[in-house]
Amino acid sequence: MSDLTPLARFGGWLATDLRDVTSDPAALDSRGWWAVVADFEGGLRCARFGDVRPAPTPAPVPGRWRGPAPGEWSSSLDHAGYTAGVRRIREAVAAGDVYQANLCRVLSAPLPDPSPAASDIDQLTALLARGNPAPYAGTVRLPAHGVEIATASPELYLRRNGNAVESGPIKGTGRTREDLREKDHAENVMITDLVRNDLGRVCVPGTVTVPALCAVEEHPGLVHLVSTVRGETAAGSDGWAALLAGTFPPGSVSGAPKSSALRLIGELEPVPRGPYCGGIGWVDADRGTGELAVGIRTFWIDRTEAGPVLRFGTGAGITWGSDPEREWRETELKASRLLAVASGEYAVRATGIDDRAGDRAGPEQPTR
Repeated sequence: MSDLTPLARFGGWLATDLRDVTSDPAALDSRGWWAVVADFEGGLRCARFGDVRPAPTPAPVPGRWRGPAPGEWSSSLDHAGYTAGVRRIREAVAAGDVYQANLCRVLSAPLPDPSPAASDIDQLTALLARGNPAPYAGTVRLPAHGVEIATASPELYLRRNGNAVESGPIKGTGRTREDLREKDHAENVMITDLVRNDLGRVCVPGTVTVPALCAVEEHPGLVHLVSTVRGETAAGSDGWAALLAGTFPPGSVSGAPKSSALRLIGELEPVPRGPYCGGIGWVDADRGTGELAVGIRTFWIDRTEAGPVLRFGTGAGITWGSDPEREWRETELKASRLLAVASGEYAVRATGIDDRAGDRAGPEQPTR
């Protein structure tokens, strides 16, 4: 299907020499360095690599990424469908079924050149590093296993160092600080409390703290409210398997109460999210460390019989205070810059590299 070799790239490190692929989370506490992709719906891919070394994100190579034309994107929920979903969630809030639910849509566009030489997901990562740098950016490329992902995630799902664990939920988005509303702060506090409760399921009682609440972080083209939640797991606990079982999917992209929000999401969203809103990152089982991002600002390739399709997810947290039109615009804001990068438009403006179809001019590191 592809002559692209398997690799993973996170935090200035490059992993090659694929040794093993499994869906068993217990492997993450065995041995070796693993790339991890957890789908929102619960599917898990853990890939162990034998060679992990420092390597900067490569420069874009003209012709190695032929992105979709800007006008080719379609949405799983159109404007009318999305705003109707926002109204439905508000009804559920009024009825006391949920306090908040994340409503998402998946955007899809055909890639113009099906050859692996023109659809290398690692080259999209190179473009994202220049057009939309992010603290948890990375690549997982496992063509034989149907995994080709480039993420520019700004959000920490789980960081682990021995028994110490940390999460960094994001809730609240605007173009500038002045755009952030009281609704954004209230939503962040609500989701932070959910994440605190999730970690409380797997951490020693009394160790879960919130050292930062509603801090404003600036990212390319927008700002977010970000909180920090920390805890300590018990010695001899089940490690990553227990952490994933107790906290997945991430609370910031599901809702509160989580079980009710997930039922509502299943009712309103017409297609699976896949790696979008899941967990993406790395685990060093030998050192008991790891870092998984929430799979937002994430692209993935679906290679169908009709040809490769590039997918990307965008969404917003919905509460009683949500305005349907404003929430739709928030999903547009989160997507616009990244879709421009994937189509080559932003790369042209920012770097002078023309990687469009047609005429071409051609975080914290893993402790390894």
